[in-house]
This record gives sequence, C-alpha cells and structure tokens, in this order.
Amino acid sequence: MPRFESPEFMKRAGYAYTPENESDRIDPAKASIARVYSYYLGGKDHFEVDRDMANYAESVVPGVTDLAMGNRAFVQRATRYLAAERGLDQFLDIGSGLPTDGNVHEIAHESIPDARVVYVDNDPIVLAHGRALLDDNRTTLVLQNDLTKPEDVLSEAERTGLLDLKRPVGLMLGGILHHLSDAQDPDGVARRLRDALAPGSCLVVSHFCEPDFARSPEEAKRARRLQAAFLERLKTGMWRSPEQIRSYFGDWHLVEPGVASLNRWRPLPPDAKSLGSYTMPPRNENLIVGGVAVKQ
Repeated sequence: MPRFESPEFMKRAGYAYTPENESDRIDPAKASIARVYSYYLGGKDHFEVDRDMANYAESVVPGVTDLAMGNRAFVQRATRYLAAERGLDQFLDIGSGLPTDGNVHEIAHESIPDARVVYVDNDPIVLAHGRALLDDNRTTLVLQNDLTKPEDVLSEAERTGLLDLKRPVGLMLGGILHHLSDAQDPDGVARRLRDALAPGSCLVVSHFCEPDFARSPEEAKRARRLQAAFLERLKTGMWRSPEQIRSYFGDWHLVEPGVASLNRWRPLPPDAKSLGSYTMPPRNENLIVGGVAVKQ
C-alpha cells in the first residue's frame, strides 16, 4: 500500500478527502486514539500531542507499544483465519484506525482477491487518509460513523453495496470496545451488532484486560496504572476483566483457544515472515486478550 508523509499529508491533502463540515474537527492540539496507535505502530500519522500521550503511557508502564503491536498481529491472524479457513468474503472493521501495512483488506485478499471490506471510524483523520489511500479500490472503502450507533453503522455499511448482511460477515472489533466507557454500554453495543448478522458470521474482539488481582497482583496493578494514564491524557481506555470481555461474544461459539492472551491465539512459528507473526514480550502479554467466535 502506498504511504504518504504525515502530518504534512494530513494538513495538505487530508482536507480534500474530508467532508467540509467535518474538516474543523481535525484538531492537532487534541490527542486522537487513531493517531496514538499510529505512533505505537511506527507510523507517521500523528502530531506532537499524540506522541506526548503515547510516551507518557509508556513511561507509566513500559511496554504499551507491545500491546499495540500485539493487537495488530492478532487482527491480522484472525483475518487470515476468517478468509482462508472459513471462506468469509466480506468484512466490517469498526474502529479501524489509520492505515498501516497489513490492513484487513490486504490480508483477506491473500486468500480471496475480491473480498469486500468496509472500514468504519469516527475520526475524520481516518476518513481523510483512508479515502486517499483507497481512492481507486473497488472492493474497499472507509466510512465515518460511530460504534455507539450500531444500527447506523450497519445500515450505512450495507448501503455502500459492498456488504450483504444476509450473508456471513467478519465483524472486526479489534482494540475498540475498550474505548467505550461503561456508560456507553459496550456489552449492549456488541449485542446489537451480533443480533444483526447472519448465521456463519464471525466476531473478532481484542480488548485491554485487567488480570485477576488475587492471582496476578502485579499485573493487575500495571493495568490499573495504564487505565489511569489513558483516562488522564486520552480520556478513554478501560481495562476490563476476562469475564466482561467474554460477554461481548454472547452465545456465539468461541474458536479455540477461546478468549486468551493475544500471543496464544493461533500463533505463527517464531521464524515466520508473514504478517501477524509478531509476539509480545512476556512483560505485559496478559494485559490484552482476544478471541474469535462464530454465529451458529
């Protein structure tokens, strides 16, 4: 995928791909989830305020970068599983963030060249950058919408003509539900999305995890320190219990090994060169978990 130099790209060309009434929402003085993750992943799509936030969290608990990279690798492995092993040819990636190497459509196209992907994010920067990179792509597009409005997301995604919700869909919620507060009802949001999908659909979730304090007190303390840092600087980011995270899958059938540390979800061999082979160091690997489930 071609890359643009940023933030020059965002300042110069980004507005050309952003609706006029949204362009004033691109605020270089306010940290953005998408841009912070871009920084952690080694991208160029960030401003000084995003780097300050990312470095602050890294100083509180070294290894936050591991979580971002581990999450990216998990989503890549999960996408490959859905396309190559389950034959899914349409994907809805909500909270997709800024494009990096190895996006969902690139992984899916390894197995199914005409697989269709709709990316959704509420950040106008993502809309601007994604539309520029995908300007001539006929199977993939980016929408600006909000996860807290699942019915709107689903109806707009279907109106694109790329997705048919009467057929199985791969729903990707990689590293996004933990950016909903309890008041925003992430469990209810996940349920409304699940209920709208056809049998055979698959749900991919990864989420910041607070380990059980009685069993792993030091890990639980690190999770709490990180949550405080994220809420202080980014105003979002919740570390939830494994039980809470499992609830997002409802009664769907969990694929082995279930909800687990991302390192344990269908890892690739250490010497693998394909996308998705990154393994997090042990220091924080239990602070983020994920899984894949199938609607029967």
